[in-house]
Amino acid sequence: MTRAGARRGGARRDGERRTAEAGGAGAIASAAKRATRAAAALAVCALALTACFGGGGGQAQDGADADVPPADRQAYAKYETPVTLRIPHQYSDIELPEGDTSENNFVSRYLGEQTGISIKYAWEAPSGVQYAAKMDYAIRSGDLPDAFVVDRQQFRELTAAGVLADLTDVYAAYASTLVKSFYEATDGKALQEASIGGRLYGLPNVAIEADAPTYLWLRQDWLDKLGLAPPRTLEDIARIATAFRAIDRDGDGKPDTVGIPVDREMVYGEKTGNNGLNSVFAAFGAYPRKWVAGPDGLPVYGSVQPEAKSALALLAGWYRTGVLDQQFMLRQDPQDLVAENKAGIFFGPWWAPYYPLSKSISQDTKADWRVYAVPLDEAGRFNVSEAPVTDRYLVVRKGYAYPEAALKLLNVFTRIERNQDPAAKRLLAVTEQLDTQLRNYYPFDLLLDYPDAIAQRHDRLAKALAGELDPAQLDQETKRLYEDSLTERESPRKNLDAWSGSTAYQLWGSVERTETEKIGAFFADPPPSIAAEWSRLLNLETETYAKIITGELPLSAFEDYVKRWHAEGGDRMTGAVRAASS
Repeated sequence: MTRAGARRGGARRDGERRTAEAGGAGAIASAAKRATRAAAALAVCALALTACFGGGGGQAQDGADADVPPADRQAYAKYETPVTLRIPHQYSDIELPEGDTSENNFVSRYLGEQTGISIKYAWEAPSGVQYAAKMDYAIRSGDLPDAFVVDRQQFRELTAAGVLADLTDVYAAYASTLVKSFYEATDGKALQEASIGGRLYGLPNVAIEADAPTYLWLRQDWLDKLGLAPPRTLEDIARIATAFRAIDRDGDGKPDTVGIPVDREMVYGEKTGNNGLNSVFAAFGAYPRKWVAGPDGLPVYGSVQPEAKSALALLAGWYRTGVLDQQFMLRQDPQDLVAENKAGIFFGPWWAPYYPLSKSISQDTKADWRVYAVPLDEAGRFNVSEAPVTDRYLVVRKGYAYPEAALKLLNVFTRIERNQDPAAKRLLAVTEQLDTQLRNYYPFDLLLDYPDAIAQRHDRLAKALAGELDPAQLDQETKRLYEDSLTERESPRKNLDAWSGSTAYQLWGSVERTETEKIGAFFADPPPSIAAEWSRLLNLETETYAKIITGELPLSAFEDYVKRWHAEGGDRMTGAVRAASS
């Protein structure tokens, strides 16, 4: 995937990624509500911060040292002489108490108190798209911060250039037991992804397994009104979408409901999002934008396989008959159709209740959205291709005197995030007053969790709601979900934040245990020698798929596309992927 292709969609997809990785807690909230609560809370926070942190940046009153096991003493040891770490800062959705700044705030001061590290911003960016662009410029200019987060292709470029610090020994000496546990849960795959020649050059994030599937969401109230059975097959989905189009949803006498919304990208390559058609292709055993095992076990590119042509034939028919939104190539954001209840069926990940369904509920409190692990293939299985184990890396520039500083910060804010730092309750009290998320204030956009974190959280939440687990034993994320679930029970659909969290997790439990066929995938970036060719091939793919689906090109154009793909760089890319995976 080229950086240009991966970044299309801008801040919206950056927000979706944060939502997914945070288990939904980074969900889109009401700006007006947040601003009102934040304004009322500023004075309270100022007093709270003075009480909790002494008003300045002094020593923590009840530091976490006493709670650190002996094996982690070095991981959490504070520098005796403060050190400075220059980093880029990606910010979003934050409120600051009076007197605080983005660089000097209640979280950065706490981190400094715990580590002896003074964080300075080399530059700031308000979104993932702008961050990536600025990072590209920093790489080209050679003006690298001391530590920073990069994507996979940037990581490969920097390691090839020899400008990153070797973190092998740093990790062995300074990684906390908690941080190591997350990487070990991937069976070593995450650290392997961040290693070149057996040496570690980055601290990777960990992908959440629950983010891989694309499910079908639909208005159950509409389904019941029409007396239709729940969907299982592609034919069922088409029948329901057609029936929904005939609904007079706003009582104006006009059947103006649209078909299934579709993102202009049509399929997602690495991480899923709303309105992708991945699961439709998967029902045919097709995996566009993915490298999967061919008949001989070697990687093949899913977009050029015969199964993809079969899926395109179906989708072209769906488009022609209105099963798909016939304006999808013209829409800036297809999520608006669901948010405004102009569509009652769409494909999306487990976290869709955070957005766009929260907006749908705000517009129509009668909307009853349900999720189904469909379509099934001919054998009755729900096919899902794996997401990458990791796709971002915290790295340190070669020559920086304190390469362990970045890892020390990661140790501390990971401990906070996973509710293992008792002193951090003070920080949570402030963010609750500000109606924002503590993770938005961390220095690096690199949250660590277990691959099965959503399953773990769901199970703990279910036990707490059933009275089988003391809520006091829950981590901060699950405790908030527990409280949201109680709020939703007491006052259904009155608090959309509570509805989003409780709905996402509880409905996920209804599809998680569906019999699923997990398809392994290979993830690789093009070598610099063919990067430009690969970018052109991705553009050709998107253009060809769109034109076949919309009828601008006949289905036979797929064969011409496949020939061009092989001749214009696809064979060279295949060789590179196979070499990398051998």
